[in-house]
Amino acid sequence: MKRFLTALLLGVIAMAGSLEAADKVPPALDFKMKSLEGKEVNLAKYHGQVVLIVNTASECGLTPQYEGLQALHEKYAPQGLAILGFPCNQFGKQEPGDAKQIAAFCTQNYGVTFDLFEKIEVNGAGQAPLYKFLTSKETNPRFAGPITWNFGKFLLDRQGNVVARFEPRQDPESPEVIGAIEEQLKRSK
Repeated sequence: MKRFLTALLLGVIAMAGSLEAADKVPPALDFKMKSLEGKEVNLAKYHGQVVLIVNTASECGLTPQYEGLQALHEKYAPQGLAILGFPCNQFGKQEPGDAKQIAAFCTQNYGVTFDLFEKIEVNGAGQAPLYKFLTSKETNPRFAGPITWNFGKFLLDRQGNVVARFEPRQDPESPEVIGAIEEQLKRSK
């Protein structure tokens, strides 16, 4: 009887440990960022969703990509896609506005309803911790490297692993981006 109880207890402990590991926030989502409204957002809330992280700008030749990003949001959000936009002013000073100006621009010109965050730096000494993770050879060896311009895109699977990186000129509605998103959406949590 003593052996049975010991075995049962060890089994319960092992199960609890595996459940805890399954619920653990993946490193790519283990950050808190501020929304465009200035509220702290724990990125762990996106765990279990397919996530597309994009650095954005309002006065760039690539700014019309907001339209494609919004179309992806409208089509795939019900299936579990979350698009996270991070305005950045590091490339040609093409995001000079404050949070209210950015929100107004995105809403009025592109009808953006996906999640936008406060303006950040994606490279250099002031680089946001999320982008340090995404671009570092130590934490993301497969897709590491500096952000080269506005509208660079990282795709995370439902487990929070970076599974693809798309360069700024890659249109969000291109077959490559859509194919990668759809592939991840088909996979279960």
